[in-house]
Amino acid sequence: MDNMIRAIDNNKSFRIFAVKSTGVVEKARQSHHTAATASAALGRTLTIGLMMGYMMKNDNDKLTVKINGGGPLGTVLVTTNNQGIIKGYVDHPSADVPRKTNGKLDVGSVVGTDGKITVIKDIGLKEPYVGTSDIVTGEIADDLALYYFLSEQTSSAIAAGVLVNTDDSIRAAGGIIVQPLPDISDEGVKALEDLFKNMKSVSSFFDNNRDIEEIVKDIFKDFNVKINEKMPVKFECDCSDERIERVLISIGKEELKKIIEEDKCAEITCNFCNKKYEYNEEQLNKILKSL
Repeated sequence: MDNMIRAIDNNKSFRIFAVKSTGVVEKARQSHHTAATASAALGRTLTIGLMMGYMMKNDNDKLTVKINGGGPLGTVLVTTNNQGIIKGYVDHPSADVPRKTNGKLDVGSVVGTDGKITVIKDIGLKEPYVGTSDIVTGEIADDLALYYFLSEQTSSAIAAGVLVNTDDSIRAAGGIIVQPLPDISDEGVKALEDLFKNMKSVSSFFDNNRDIEEIVKDIFKDFNVKINEKMPVKFECDCSDERIERVLISIGKEELKKIIEEDKCAEITCNFCNKKYEYNEEQLNKILKSL
């Protein structure tokens, strides 16, 4: 089962966010019929997005991560909260590129490096917080670590991985974020740097039936860490008839009349989950009258 945890070391010198997201990424793949490299790019963004959302303080807070590096994938967009619920999509789900010479999926090439990461935090204020940073590698984890450093002045070590089976289904997915706290010593910083420098592929930690607590204790076996909280995570869209009707209302009376006269019906597909909403002439006229 997919779960996410937050943890801290005994010296309170760094905090950990970690998530096993295999089911989340597979649900997204099934919803959007993504090709292998597109699945890896969307999966990494969903995985890191879950942990970023976990850092939000209030249940009504919303976080959106938008990545567009000018590559064949187009935009990757995910939206989440602090309760482990996330949704997301890519502009071109069939986008794929040849694998790297080492056999790994080339996420950097499908995302591209000519663009920006945008993070939007809606925390109930009059205007949401919007932060941006340039995309440097297109590999997503490195670029989001750079975003944290430049836009939020927070040092973060971020790792995320997605393994894809030969039939394009998701074999494993997961990630970690480590952030040093103010009391960390120089030795503590060096120990964390060495950990990440010598770490094997993060995907390999999640390619098994172990739960997230075991994985974190394995990764941080040389540290004393305490798990503070654990929660399930899922890919779930909150679209509904009411929300889609509001979309139809938003296009205005004249445009709605034109649709009724010319097409006699309307079909709207939710970007986040690909669910189709169909409206016949009678339903459209009812919406028009409500205006």
